[in-house]
Amino acid sequence: MQFRIATYNTHKARGFDFRIVPERIVEVVLELEADILCIQEVINAPGVQPNLNQAEELVRAFPGFHSAFGANREYRGGTYGNLTLSRFPIVSTRNHDLSRRRREPRGVLQSEIELDSGRLVHLFNVHLGTGHMERRYQARKLFNAEVLCQPGLRGPRLVLGDFNEWTHGLTTRLLRSQFQTLHARRPGEFPRTFPGLLPLLSLDHCYYEPPLRLVDTKLWRTRKALFASDHLPLVADFKLAA
Repeated sequence: MQFRIATYNTHKARGFDFRIVPERIVEVVLELEADILCIQEVINAPGVQPNLNQAEELVRAFPGFHSAFGANREYRGGTYGNLTLSRFPIVSTRNHDLSRRRREPRGVLQSEIELDSGRLVHLFNVHLGTGHMERRYQARKLFNAEVLCQPGLRGPRLVLGDFNEWTHGLTTRLLRSQFQTLHARRPGEFPRTFPGLLPLLSLDHCYYEPPLRLVDTKLWRTRKALFASDHLPLVADFKLAA
């Protein structure tokens, strides 16, 4: 079977005009026509003010989809974190804390997803820190028996999100040693996703492993996407044998 997955850091729905407009994010995400969505920097504060009810707006935009939210910290009377949306059933979910002391709380949202073929995939929706030493700490937490190296996982792993790493740091080296990744046009060249209007840095990535087979990849550069957030969505189409 074939499916489409996307990762998108929505920057709390704050666009390049500095306005918080969740409706623009919803429009961009709908454009992607993805079966599975990994979304970072989502505010979940229903009842506080309309533009902070972002998680609920995104869930409403995808009737029939399954959802999981990983709250990483409190924010303006609600919470803030990663959101996963899936056309396929989410069998189980768990939010792993990757926070380092005195730094902004970070996490990775794990979801076990059952595809139409009955096969399982293990999805890890990631948002790492901006500091070099912080990411080294988080890389070690990612690669332990509680997160990516859990014993007994049935099915391939997909690791997507905003890794905040544009150099070949420890996180990148560890992930590339165990997973395959998306390339822009040739090996070693990654899609540049940040800043959205004039992308120069490859912060957002998708890592995967066999038997998943990459069919196509797209950097989503529509007019709406260029202004809705400070990141661009990254889209990948995969095949998985039944």
